[in-house]
Amino acid sequence: MSVIKGVKGVKDLLPEETPRWRFIEESARRWATRYGFHEIRIPIFEVTTLFARSIGASTDIVEKEMYTFPDRDGTSLTLRPEGTAGTVRAYIEHNRAAIPVPQKYFYTGPMFRHERPQAGRLRQFHQFGVESYGIADPRADVEVIALLWHILHELGLPSLTLEINNLGQAADRDIYRPVLVGYLKHHEAGLCGNCKHRIEANPLRVLDCKVPECRIITEQAPRLSESLSETARSYFAQVLAGLDLIHIPYSLNHRLVRGLDYYNLTTFEVTATNLGAQNAVGAGGRYDGLVETLGGASTPAVGFAVGLERIAMLLPDSQNSLIPADKTVYVAGFGNKGSVAGLTALEELRTFGIPAVSDFRATTLKAHLRQADRLGCQFTLLLGDDEAIKGAAVLRNMESKSQHDVLLSSLPSQVQSLLRPS
Repeated sequence: MSVIKGVKGVKDLLPEETPRWRFIEESARRWATRYGFHEIRIPIFEVTTLFARSIGASTDIVEKEMYTFPDRDGTSLTLRPEGTAGTVRAYIEHNRAAIPVPQKYFYTGPMFRHERPQAGRLRQFHQFGVESYGIADPRADVEVIALLWHILHELGLPSLTLEINNLGQAADRDIYRPVLVGYLKHHEAGLCGNCKHRIEANPLRVLDCKVPECRIITEQAPRLSESLSETARSYFAQVLAGLDLIHIPYSLNHRLVRGLDYYNLTTFEVTATNLGAQNAVGAGGRYDGLVETLGGASTPAVGFAVGLERIAMLLPDSQNSLIPADKTVYVAGFGNKGSVAGLTALEELRTFGIPAVSDFRATTLKAHLRQADRLGCQFTLLLGDDEAIKGAAVLRNMESKSQHDVLLSSLPSQVQSLLRPS
């Protein structure tokens, strides 16, 4: 019988990797909570219309990458390719706009896109994101950018750059789009196949193409900044002034347009130099029209999302020492009486809150100590027949080899006191 393997582009997170992921997620949650964001948990799948209407029917995500399937009643459903649309849907459906305090959410979980797997980009991938609703103020943009920056810097990711651009309002882009299309059509022969298609469907995305020939052509293209209204310019200037005020470094990037149709005004990415062409670690921006597009009242909004796979790839080895490790006790219960006492000791330690493990296959002390080493346990409780009869076991520090007698009658409290650093 053939072995069933995982789907290409869908990765197992094995026990050796999950501590890094918990470290990343807990750091992100801690920072988001400091900034007044609260957790929201949204469904993994939604009606397809939600994503087609919010992300944009002409985007690569909707056209090529979504996992869409019919429900039993014929309704078209889609596995979420990103988290913002579902969060907006929940915001509208539960009338969160009626609550008279800022609505600021964070979420984490798997997203799904059918694209060619590569470093840091999978078909099932994970994101941590934040969304802030109801505040039409440049300081809200500064706040979410600062939050993103602090999360990534606390994790110690190397060579980070914050890139930022002003997309203006929809009216500004309506003025700019025909100017850009005219230029692109004049140079259409030199563009890649994707960009030729984008000329009519989504011309701004041509500016963000990573194909060298396309980048050479678009370097001389008219810039969106030349079509921006004074209101859009003023708003963006206040965002930059806020970043300067709190000492968040940034780099202006006129090519940064993002792959989602709903962004306006501020858009930003944090990139890392050692991820190749797909070098964005986290990205976001302002999307003031999306709530209204999805049936809610006109609501200003801004947010970002980070890719956990990419962060995990970049997390330096030095950070492993910062990942909190529980002091695990290996219980080496051997012999007829020692095995029984060992099972009791395991339960007592665990109930008390002390992580405790054993390998019930081991029958000798030597075999138990070998497994304790393999499992990386800091302490081993030696509990044979003699110890069980005396009512006292030996707790061995596996690094220093120091040993302490502990009474079985008060085992958890005595072990706990010995686990504490001196």
